[in-house]
Amino acid sequence: MPQVAGKSVFLVGPMGSGKTAVGRQLAARLGYRFVDSDAEIERRTGVDIPFIFEKEGEAGFRVREREVIDELSGREGVVLGTGGGAVLAEETRERLAGRGVVVYLETSVDQQLVRTHKSRNRPLLFTDDPRVRLASLMAVREPLYRSIAAITVRTDGRKVGSVVDEIADALARQGFAHQE
Repeated sequence: MPQVAGKSVFLVGPMGSGKTAVGRQLAARLGYRFVDSDAEIERRTGVDIPFIFEKEGEAGFRVREREVIDELSGREGVVLGTGGGAVLAEETRERLAGRGVVVYLETSVDQQLVRTHKSRNRPLLFTDDPRVRLASLMAVREPLYRSIAAITVRTDGRKVGSVVDEIADALARQGFAHQE
């Protein structure tokens, strides 16, 4: 298991695992700033993620994602929520694991379906069978999330506050010293 390092926390996991909701509360608890890599890409480009996928494809989006995560993961005092596919790039995995504490928010495909069914901002789910797509993405990505996680927390059926409590306790047990 990777060692706890750095002064930032990076949340990884599939879409619908709670990275944004958990990230906001965790950042508040730690006195950090929350940053969402997808929201940052949208802010910088002035367009939404589906538009980027439409114009540049997934490959174009992943280039933007690597660049943004490289910059954001170099900052101290942040909780960074990454996109579900950010771990596909080896250099991104290495940067996250080397620059801070990686927390994997583990969730089931069933829970992902519940949490994402109304979303219109997830181009990988623009398909006839989102369950099959989510299961296929999970098969590829889950080992990558685990490979860099210092902490793994299951989020299915849980309130955000209880997930944040578990992460904060795990950080404290592993000697994570946040800014005061």
